[in-house]
Amino acid sequence: MSNQKIAVLGCGLWGRNIVRNFYNLNALGMVCDLDDENLAKVHEQYPDVKTTKDFHDIINSKDITGVVVVTPSHTHFRFVKAMLEAGKHVYVEKPISTVAQEARDLADLADSKGLILMVGHLLLYHPAVNRLKMMIEAGELGEIVYAQSDRLNINYFKNDRSVMWDLAPHDVSMMSYVTGKDPVRVISAVGCSSDRNDIMDITHLTVEFEGGMVGQISDSWITPKKHVQLLVRGTKKTAILDDTVPDHKLTIYENFKAGSSEVFQPDILEIEPLKLECQHFISCCETGKKARSDGENGFIVVSILEEAERIMLGDRAKNLDNFDFALSRSKKDVK
Repeated sequence: MSNQKIAVLGCGLWGRNIVRNFYNLNALGMVCDLDDENLAKVHEQYPDVKTTKDFHDIINSKDITGVVVVTPSHTHFRFVKAMLEAGKHVYVEKPISTVAQEARDLADLADSKGLILMVGHLLLYHPAVNRLKMMIEAGELGEIVYAQSDRLNINYFKNDRSVMWDLAPHDVSMMSYVTGKDPVRVISAVGCSSDRNDIMDITHLTVEFEGGMVGQISDSWITPKKHVQLLVRGTKKTAILDDTVPDHKLTIYENFKAGSSEVFQPDILEIEPLKLECQHFISCCETGKKARSDGENGFIVVSILEEAERIMLGDRAKNLDNFDFALSRSKKDVK
């Protein structure tokens, strides 16, 4: 049983999954949300868990050692900073911020206080992603020269800064993690809005990584048929990780064999990635070990996305500096 008591700030559709996992790990201490309906659902399922509408109750609680921030991305900096300043370990949903300097400040603040700062780059905890990383590190694919991540889905709310800020943190962090290469620069970034405004619901990024590897990232909020796939091309073999299939998510192909014959489908442990991520946060809080997706990792990802947005929007990017949403929409946030 964990000696950590974790509070969850924000219990919308995704927040409820986090609440469930920390409760099952015997670590849930408090849930905070402004929405009475959300809190009623928590109280109904977990009657022994304290609920509140005031995040200061988390700050003032001596029992709470860590906080999970699951609020809209434009609020992350404010809440994470407040929790760190109160001496709480923090696990914040991606992205850590939509401003690189804010991400840098939060990472530095956590380091200065000796606190854990972890970003919800969920796919770094995915068993299939970690199996692929092991294979790449063992040289089974050869030198990695190209990667492509497609994350296409439908989102009727479109209540984030853009689809890039909603989904691309997964793609950039996963691509960097499995290949062991940090992103260096954005080569190109284009996007479009099917609603013809500045909220892009389709984006395409081309990113250069260390060693000259090129990564292509496509994200969509308007694709009715879900498509979530990572391709990694090495000089020997190519891996495809398809997260929409129930079994055999990871397949390895020979590069130069007639018909690109399928050669290997490694067995993967079927464990919910979110459970592994929540366990990792608890472990980091207990041991003081840096999180796999720490503040520095979050800063690198935000830096790339900030650069991509500047390229994508040009002069219009400055209009997003004060971008905000009405709280009534934000409470329905789907991560």
